[in-house]
Amino acid sequence: MTPISLDEHRRRRGNLLRAMAPGAVAIVPGALPARRNGDVDYPFRQDSDFWYLTGFGESGATLVLRRGKGDDEGDAAILFCQERDAKDELYNGERLGPDRAAEALGLDSAHPASALDECLPPLVGAADAIYCAFGEEAAFDQRLSGWLAQARARRLHPNGEVRGLKPLLHELRLFKSAAEVELMRAAAAITVEGHLRAMRHCAPGGREADLEAELLHAFLRGGARSSAYPAIVASGANACVLHYQANAAALKAGDLVLIDAGCEVEHYAADLTRTFPVSGRFTPAQAALYEIVQEAQQQAIAACQPGAAFEAADEAALKVMVAGLERLGIDPSPTVNGVAADDDDANEGAKRPALCPHRTSHWLGLDVHDCAAAQFGDEPRALAPGMALTVEPGIYLPPHLKTVAAKWRGIGVRIEDDVLITADGPEVLTEGAPKDIAEIERIMAGG
Repeated sequence: MTPISLDEHRRRRGNLLRAMAPGAVAIVPGALPARRNGDVDYPFRQDSDFWYLTGFGESGATLVLRRGKGDDEGDAAILFCQERDAKDELYNGERLGPDRAAEALGLDSAHPASALDECLPPLVGAADAIYCAFGEEAAFDQRLSGWLAQARARRLHPNGEVRGLKPLLHELRLFKSAAEVELMRAAAAITVEGHLRAMRHCAPGGREADLEAELLHAFLRGGARSSAYPAIVASGANACVLHYQANAAALKAGDLVLIDAGCEVEHYAADLTRTFPVSGRFTPAQAALYEIVQEAQQQAIAACQPGAAFEAADEAALKVMVAGLERLGIDPSPTVNGVAADDDDANEGAKRPALCPHRTSHWLGLDVHDCAAAQFGDEPRALAPGMALTVEPGIYLPPHLKTVAAKWRGIGVRIEDDVLITADGPEVLTEGAPKDIAEIERIMAGG
């Protein structure tokens, strides 16, 4: 695994500064501890935007970037972080502290987090624009309003427009460096091993939780510290619940099990889904639906070419799935749970088939649903080398769906891989996880 270097973090900050207006400041808060229950916190995970720019993993920090106006005022990267505290470090580990942070992280200066409210009013008061994630966190919004009020009280007369930071930052994050790709390859390889381990340990009479345990075993033994998102281990009709997470049901002979799980390596996510039979062999009905989804995925991956529209993969997959369902005599757009198909905003209000309810792709990187704020503009986003996305078509026939024959009911199939766009076309990072029926059955038989 290749860590992200200080030089790369510097380049990222420089790229963001160049995208900002002259005389502007950007404010990027790090994550805070989140309470789980009582006096127990969730395991701390740094905010992805903050991590992308700093590589600093401590809580309660804030990065401020100032874009200079000319030769007489250069750019600056300023960190506010927690001070050293012997008692806290006894319980929670060593802190870097502002005295060491600037040199260690390649920043221009570092100050105690307690100085933020004193230092920010003059910075925002003098700024020609303020870039931040305003409107997302009430506590931050209140704090920014306080800094602006203090600036006015000091007669600094702030007139900088508050602008969205994430569209600029996520545009940069869309394109993965060589070091980022290596971390994503590592996450993909560990995730593949987890899915293989789950396949090999799957048997009737076990529990969904048993398979989740096998995934976590492989993730941690492989070098990942955590999952990238809560694992979905959904057997039988549970696979028709798209974000199922109970993972508590028994594994029954004759059912499929859908596993959507990925690990995180140095904050970079993998996202992989495989669907396979609990008993080790697909029934004819299961195989028929599975082969439609597999063909849809193959066509969607083939559509992930440089210059192609982001939506091309979804369009290719949907075409195959609709035709396949109709070939089996299944209406792809029935009313499900009393609700008709959703509006497809990307297709001028056309209806998306209810049995294929979700899009085929999302961006992947530091977040499992990455770069949500990247600028798309009015034209479809074209794929380009360095982008990474998932390809995950799915078909779901809930058990109460009376418009289809009983043999189809309660079957959910999704197949998902992580795809890197290269100059030569799509590279499937998770290719090592089997998805051909014959290969799955061979592995589950002990082959």
